[in-house]
Amino acid sequence: MTPERYAKILRVLSKRQPTLTVLMDEVNKPHNLSAIVRTCDAVGVLQAHAVPPRGGRLVDFDGHTFEATSGSAHKWVPVQKHADAVGAVRDLQAQGFQVLATHLSQRSVDYREMDYTRPTCVLLGAEKWGVGDEAAEAADHNIIIPMFGMVQSLNVSVAAATILFEAQRQRLAAGMYDAPQLGDEDLRRWAFEWAYPDLAPGYRERGESYPALDEHGQILA
Repeated sequence: MTPERYAKILRVLSKRQPTLTVLMDEVNKPHNLSAIVRTCDAVGVLQAHAVPPRGGRLVDFDGHTFEATSGSAHKWVPVQKHADAVGAVRDLQAQGFQVLATHLSQRSVDYREMDYTRPTCVLLGAEKWGVGDEAAEAADHNIIIPMFGMVQSLNVSVAAATILFEAQRQRLAAGMYDAPQLGDEDLRRWAFEWAYPDLAPGYRERGESYPALDEHGQILA
């Protein structure tokens, strides 16, 4: 760990937005998952969520399947797995997130009408079938990206980027990137996991606290 590398880790973590996330509902194409995770990293999402696809090609959410196309973003945006979309929606709502499902329904509104400075999860479905009706109904709002062409939908990763960069725009205007959104303890924990990804699992398995790091990212004795 070099001082320059550690300084970058702290700089990036200081911009992370723990109150902004995505939930991918059975997104079954690795290149789409990879692109979404890469966009999450770009806008400062701390952690993403996903329901693994049932049937077809399974995606390794630890990064082995989509590593090549994610630009190593999977290292910086862990993906938490959920058993089903409705349960995940309710879990996130219980944590205080508004869940915005990308879904065409009678209650759909333009995605730009939402307040993304609130704790927000964007629910995305696979391209072929989209977000399931039950999960879309459980969401707080249904949102759409207005389109005026012959094709009625965007690639799911493009849709994710469009919505997440609107969230970034609103949060920048509100000054939410100007000060760390992570508390000191969480910042230290994430900094250790990013700086020492090979050592962190061992500490967790043993139930031990991470050691402190000095200002250069070196482990203190």
